Amino acid sequence: MSKNEFICDCNVIHQDVVNKTIKNMPDGDTFNKLAEFFKILGDTTRTKILFALDQNEMCVCDIANVLGMSKSSISHQLGTLRRSGIVKCRKEGKEVFYMLDDNHIKEVFEIGIEHIEHKK
Repeated sequence: MSKNEFICDCNVIHQDVVNKTIKNMPDGDTFNKLAEFFKILGDTTRTKILFALDQNEMCVCDIANVLGMSKSSISHQLGTLRRSGIVKCRKEGKEVFYMLDDNHIKEVFEIGIEHIEHKK
């Protein structure tokens, strides 16, 4: 299979498809935020944290124990995830419990895992 097999060598523009796509295209700010969202998810430690939080809401100590990391490093990553709107927390006495921010995050994460598992 040659590299050129995947190159379109026609000059036909499907104007209806082009117009529909342009009409539905989000603004630049939306694309910037989406790219940032995926960049945040592009870190192995953060994806492990998200996996843990997909299972249960957890405190920093629990997550650190699951991942075999320091509380400080987990707290740092949770701060990044929280500022990005990917996780949220609730306080119960002196304990702070973290969870995925909403069902959209849960779905994106689970669909990503399903996609990867399906490709194995």
